[in-house]
Amino acid sequence: MPHDDKLAPADGVERLQKVLAAAGVGSRRACEDLIFRRRVTVDGRVAQLGDKVDPSTAVIYVDGERVVTDTRLVYLAMNKPRGVVSTMADEKGRTALADFLGRVEERVYHVGRLDADSEGLLLLTNDGTLAHRLMHPSYGVPKTYLCEVAGPLRRNAGRRLLAGVDLEDGPARVDEFRLVDTLGRTAQVELTLHEGRKHIVRRLMEEVGHPVTRLVRTAIGPIRLGDLRAGRHRMLTNAEIAALFKAVGD
Repeated sequence: MPHDDKLAPADGVERLQKVLAAAGVGSRRACEDLIFRRRVTVDGRVAQLGDKVDPSTAVIYVDGERVVTDTRLVYLAMNKPRGVVSTMADEKGRTALADFLGRVEERVYHVGRLDADSEGLLLLTNDGTLAHRLMHPSYGVPKTYLCEVAGPLRRNAGRRLLAGVDLEDGPARVDEFRLVDTLGRTAQVELTLHEGRKHIVRRLMEEVGHPVTRLVRTAIGPIRLGDLRAGRHRMLTNAEIAALFKAVGD
């Protein structure tokens, strides 16, 4: 029988169930069952038992959710403290993000920014394609912020922000707004928007008469800050990574 080069396994190719198990989907036997039940696709086609894939290049979905199998890719959530600049290293010697990532061996980059006076959730990854989509306004990934502002809150502040206000670089509006709490002359409000313009939250609140005294980003799309302590970071779970891909339509 003549040799068929197309059937010869390439370097790095492994059995699909082994790749899925290594990605944390389940045991090899459980992954075999998923493949048998036609719940796995590879590069757009339904997978079959016996399939082999290159985990560094294959695009794999289980039950319609993306599974990242390239072990070189890293996805982190970090709680950026106030006073830290959103750069990996700062030429002026200020405290930067890399100062908090001592045990992360891979070179990662921050997805978007938080100004030095702001704090809260930042995503870091070396997946350039996903990072670009998360930052690009056309994908409309929402971001949620908790703001401490000068109070008491004006009755029409929320309505104005939802309807849209004019800033020096064009109109802007929030997608959601709610009053969280009122403490004397201070109010806490939560707002969600998918804009990414510089200082957009601070400028919006200033425009409606409530300058921000503290700003915390609590969510980016499906990823929430939760109880992650300031200055700490954590690996995203497989489910969170899949949710991020879904948020950008992948």
